[in-house]
Amino acid sequence: IRYSFSDTISSKAQDLFILDKKSGEIRTAGALDFEDVQSYDLEIEARDQGTPPLSGHCSVELEELDVND
Repeated sequence: IRYSFSDTISSKAQDLFILDKKSGEIRTAGALDFEDVQSYDLEIEARDQGTPPLSGHCSVELEELDVND
């Protein structure tokens, strides 16, 4: 199974997160700023290598907390 961001995710949002194509693990690519965006909705696609290939989608909702307040 290979994991990828859905085509609906903006390139700016894709630059903020690293998605491991083999495991599906999502990590931040750097610091997130609560004042810019408080939450993210990431659409992830999982596709197998079968013939024909099958795919599934899920939504990952990430809510950022403001540690300064």
